[in-house]
Amino acid sequence: MQVGLRLQLITHRQVKPVQHFSTLIGYIRDEYLILKIPFDDGMPIGLTEGERVTVRVFSGVSVCSFACTVERVFGRPMFYVHLSFPTLIQGTSLRGAMRVRAGIPVRVISAQPDVPPMECLLANVSVTGARIDSPQPLPPDESTVDLQFNLLTPPGNRETTVLTRATIKNLAVGKPAAGQVEVYSYGVQFLDLDPVHYALLQNMTYEALLADRGKIV
Repeated sequence: MQVGLRLQLITHRQVKPVQHFSTLIGYIRDEYLILKIPFDDGMPIGLTEGERVTVRVFSGVSVCSFACTVERVFGRPMFYVHLSFPTLIQGTSLRGAMRVRAGIPVRVISAQPDVPPMECLLANVSVTGARIDSPQPLPPDESTVDLQFNLLTPPGNRETTVLTRATIKNLAVGKPAAGQVEVYSYGVQFLDLDPVHYALLQNMTYEALLADRGKIV
């Protein structure tokens, strides 16, 4: 694990485990880990020496988790904690480009100058591509489009505009329920995605993986 890695600290004081986000400050191999104490509603969470916690981390190709014991708590002004060094690590492998449900508004810009931009929805997204849901079909001879959408940049959740070209790989038409319109779903592959935007999408996938596995497609 690299210093500065974002990870999840899970406490087990209640019937249902409580998940918090933290950051790895450092470690001494076979002795202890050093983590930032997570904050909840502007206050550091309470941790007790001897308390058992679970740490979950995304390694890039796997989700790993391990149990630790709180060894020492350092409060104000630094707010960090020493955890016991893990002795057993469990991992689950992931596919290369995992998709997560998104629901992000996206503007689809045609390569044809006489076709106006269309306001659609990124139904799900990965670092390599996305599914776009549209209330109307794109031009039938369209193969490449420009996409414009916004992502939130941590830690302040500032909006960052992503503008990338994408190639259309497939089309599926959803059969609507009574009284609803058809939905045209396009599978697209990103072309020459900016490395900064790639990192933002990777972070979005990672956050969904740790916080809500139900978002994984």
